[in-house]
Amino acid sequence: MEKISRRSFVNKFGIGVGASVVMTSLPSFLSAPETNKKPYTGRKLNIALCGLGNYASLLAEGLQVSEYCQLAGIVTGTPSKAENWKKKYNIPEKNIYNYENFDSIVKNKDIDLVYVVTANSLHKELTVRAAKAGKHIIVEKPMAITIEDCEEMIKTCKENNVQLAMGYRLHYEPNHLEVKRLGQEKVLGQVRFIEASLGYSTYDFRDINSPVDLNARNQWRLNKKLAGGGTLINLGVYCIQVSRYVLGEEPIAVTAQFGTVNNKNMFAQVEENITWQMEFPSGAVANCSSSYGFGIDRFFASADEGTFEMSPAVSYGPFVGKRSDGKAFNFPVINQQQTQMDEICKVILANKKLPNHITGEEGMKDVRIINAIYKAAETGKKVSLK
Repeated sequence: MEKISRRSFVNKFGIGVGASVVMTSLPSFLSAPETNKKPYTGRKLNIALCGLGNYASLLAEGLQVSEYCQLAGIVTGTPSKAENWKKKYNIPEKNIYNYENFDSIVKNKDIDLVYVVTANSLHKELTVRAAKAGKHIIVEKPMAITIEDCEEMIKTCKENNVQLAMGYRLHYEPNHLEVKRLGQEKVLGQVRFIEASLGYSTYDFRDINSPVDLNARNQWRLNKKLAGGGTLINLGVYCIQVSRYVLGEEPIAVTAQFGTVNNKNMFAQVEENITWQMEFPSGAVANCSSSYGFGIDRFFASADEGTFEMSPAVSYGPFVGKRSDGKAFNFPVINQQQTQMDEICKVILANKKLPNHITGEEGMKDVRIINAIYKAAETGKKVSLK
């Protein structure tokens, strides 16, 4: 798979604009993917991608080299995309759906799992519909916009005996497995402070006074009804995740501040910049930021006996990490989408329950924290999560 820098990612794929107390230990991640193993030759899960935006293209590339799953169908509201994907990936006509006839997928035994990659506000509806059709689901982060939506998604999946997974690709990435190990095993002592930031510059300042069509398909992230918020809900979720799994704790309180709005035409409904702080039971603090106005991709942790960091850190990599004691990060670059989907599908094929770290309950924790951060930024007050 082509290596994608932050700049080339924005230019080529875009993110939807102009071009997406008691310490509580998190469940352990799976170990890093095996190497030098025999190729898998068993049955593969057939996946239908629901929503054919930029990230779906990366997922489709991953599915071309996956061992435990394959691209078998698509769901899109754009006929031209349906035709293009049909030709490119040789998708049978019977496995192509739109949002009106999507429920008929219940009759299609050639689709096992639906991967929801749509605008955030559609995650709940499409997950519920897929679950009622008897299909397993992977849903991209954020899981949904409200806790109530998350609860309905989880409940419907359980009622229909299907599994619900989150698209947490970094849970299987070797560098992230390492920073989780360093933090939770206290290799350099107790982590006391974390900085995590992710931002992309999504507009050209020469066009700062130009009107923006918030209803345009490729700009749904600027529409609050569709996105649920701005840079926090779409990018900041990565910073929340890495802070939580490095510490192995859940935040007990948050404070937050909206940043300067440099482009009032573009960011009329959602935030352009936001900074927030999370307090944890151990006394550790995470200071995080996300932005649509400038580029940054960094993680830093300070522990009692040293530091460790990555930059690039929480985007698409390739990641670069280091430790203050001189021990280098030296991990292979993996296809993140392929690895994530294979690890999830391998569990489902074995008729086993997905590990807690990748389930809807985990996604709901992030949504609860996101909503608390928005409340803190709006009120200027500390918000308790106890």
